[in-house]
Amino acid sequence: MSNFSMNKTLEKPSQRILSWIARLFISILVPFVVFVVLYFGFRFLRDSQAPQIVITISAIVWGVGGSAALYGVTNWVIQRTNESWRKILTPFMFVGPAVAILGWYLFIPTIRSLVLSFYDRSSQNFVGFDNYAYLFSDASMQTAFVNNIIWLVVGTAGSVVLGLIIALLADRSRFEKVAKAIIFAPMAISFVGAGVIWKFMYAYRPVSSNQIGLLNAIVTFFGGDPQNWIVLRPWNTLFLIIILIWLQTGFAMVVLSAAIKTVPSQFLEAGRIDGASELRIIRSIVIPTIKSSLITVSTTILLITLKVFDIVYSMTNGLYGTEVLASQQYKQMFKFLHYGRGSAIAIIILVAVTPVIWYNLKQFGNREVF
Repeated sequence: MSNFSMNKTLEKPSQRILSWIARLFISILVPFVVFVVLYFGFRFLRDSQAPQIVITISAIVWGVGGSAALYGVTNWVIQRTNESWRKILTPFMFVGPAVAILGWYLFIPTIRSLVLSFYDRSSQNFVGFDNYAYLFSDASMQTAFVNNIIWLVVGTAGSVVLGLIIALLADRSRFEKVAKAIIFAPMAISFVGAGVIWKFMYAYRPVSSNQIGLLNAIVTFFGGDPQNWIVLRPWNTLFLIIILIWLQTGFAMVVLSAAIKTVPSQFLEAGRIDGASELRIIRSIVIPTIKSSLITVSTTILLITLKVFDIVYSMTNGLYGTEVLASQQYKQMFKFLHYGRGSAIAIIILVAVTPVIWYNLKQFGNREVF
């Protein structure tokens, strides 16, 4: 028997206990010290008077290096435990930080918003359901509810239908890659950037002036009168929804195009042999086969329409009857400083999107891909 085995066998119980306590103490102390060093390092960078570029680069290096150090130290700690604990703790070493961040930035603010929705403007006095009663009786909120439904129906349907049509056509074209790249390009633009671009599309000048907006330039070229499109009720909401469709059609096209390519070719050939027209093949074979992808794309875009804000804010700031729930929440909290009503609107949006999120997660759980 080796000396190591003999020493381990002859080790007294008290020594084993002291050794276990020492390992536990070190395992807790080392990650704690690393976390404290990272915390004070970021505080130093935040309060530093160094040039902004130096602070930015230092923060990136400190953050990346610190995160790597934290994972390394945590892994070192876990390796000091026995095999059964290692199997239990190792997955949480990777999942734990993500869960902690999600809890801190999503779960806790949600609970706090729910609590604040039952308080008054100053978040001091409990008012019960008064904020919710106001939201469902106020004229501006009623307009926002109606507009959100229009966004939901027209925006989602327009993006999915147009994406499906383009996917079907591109699949039969020699220029498929080029066409898809062009259609998908708007996805790289932020919603605010798209709003700025489309402001020039809808730009209006008096009749006697040269029109710089593309749409009015076309109208006047054919002898019509220019229109101030973004104040033209009730069509201005539809003009804003066109921006969303322009942005999201590329996403729908890419996903649905990939799904279409998975349709078995023998099904298509059998339909053509039976004399079915191309429209009948699409309706009876292609669409049923890619049904799950259609649902996934629709629910994803539906989530965007339920909480749309950027386009409305950058184009009209919610004026001219274009209010949506998110723009009302922004105004209540940051313009009118009524945190109770703003929190109540946030909870309404959360309740509206929760069933869709739950359905998407359920679908993802039933399959590995679209």
